[in-house]
Amino acid sequence: MSHIIAIAADHAAYELKSEIADWLRAAGHEVLDLGTDGPQSVDYPDYGYKLAKAIADGEARFGIALCGSGIGISMAANRNPACRSALVSEPLSAELARSHNDANVIAIGARLTGPEMAKVCVERFLATDFLGDRHSRRVDKLGAPQL
Repeated sequence: MSHIIAIAADHAAYELKSEIADWLRAAGHEVLDLGTDGPQSVDYPDYGYKLAKAIADGEARFGIALCGSGIGISMAANRNPACRSALVSEPLSAELARSHNDANVIAIGARLTGPEMAKVCVERFLATDFLGDRHSRRVDKLGAPQL
């Protein structure tokens, strides 16, 4: 099944972004590339916000957020209540992010996770369905925090 997938990265992850985007296109997915496209220093929150907006606006079903560690861009993306970004570094966390947490974005650290492992994480993420049931109640609470 093909999807529209948004992908965004800062300068530390632009090479990984390009590799993953090309790989996704070759697999038949439509890729919404939100930048950045070079080594010039940029601010990861700007790209996390762009990615989250694309998800919230329905431009893409899933997103891939990339920065040096994956942490900062994930935090930025999660500022948008429509975005459920999970930092992953191996396939089991990618699978659980989808099946238990209905994540619609995965974040990967380009300085911590190599391209082949990143692709395995993306592949598992896209192949996994949300289980619903008892997990739905918990996911619903993510969009409506009781502070």
